[in-house]
Amino acid sequence: MHDLRMVASGIANAQAQPGFGIVSAVDPVNHAVKVMTQPSNIESGWLPYAAVQVGSLRIACPPDIGTHVLVVHVEADAEHGVAAVPIYDAVVMPPSSPATGKPAQPGEFLIVAGCGTPPANGGTAAGQAVQNAPWWHITKDTIYSGAGNAIETLTSGSKAWKVGSVGMVLDANGLAITGGSITTDKDVTAQGTVTGQKDVLAAGISGKGHTHSGVQPGGGSTGAPQ
Repeated sequence: MHDLRMVASGIANAQAQPGFGIVSAVDPVNHAVKVMTQPSNIESGWLPYAAVQVGSLRIACPPDIGTHVLVVHVEADAEHGVAAVPIYDAVVMPPSSPATGKPAQPGEFLIVAGCGTPPANGGTAAGQAVQNAPWWHITKDTIYSGAGNAIETLTSGSKAWKVGSVGMVLDANGLAITGGSITTDKDVTAQGTVTGQKDVLAAGISGKGHTHSGVQPGGGSTGAPQ
């Protein structure tokens, strides 16, 4: 008699199982990759690389060569597999948010570009992050985004921008700008009062310290400001 447990084990071991691999080639046009299977280090053929979303909304994010991925074989067929998901490991760790200084927490979503490609040829040190690269971080109550020394913050009650030492905040009280001047090549129109704490210039003439010519007693008009 045959031991059914041994028969089942033999059948299972004869079928291709999910396994880990390292991306060795990338085809961005077809969103496909080749993978060096681990630990055998045998290169696969072209495999579909799983997408976040396809259809009327499409999200494409091809991996770098050297990315650690999970390979799943369709119906246990070794000739037909899918590089299902990329995986963080001890070499390539999750990025930290420029806004919070921490990796994304449960309930958050973080995208950071320019983190450096995975190490080549089995190296143990990830590439250096590119300076001024853009990033985007959604937390439970705030959306942050930025690039270099520019950062944008959106909450339920305000939207704020900061570039270097210049800041701008839009909230229910209006728009406030600090640390810099306002310049426009078009007109400025105000339905309310325009207030200058120090002075107001019109064609270079001070509204605070100008003088009037032709001042006469009675009901005459003065000349233009000087």
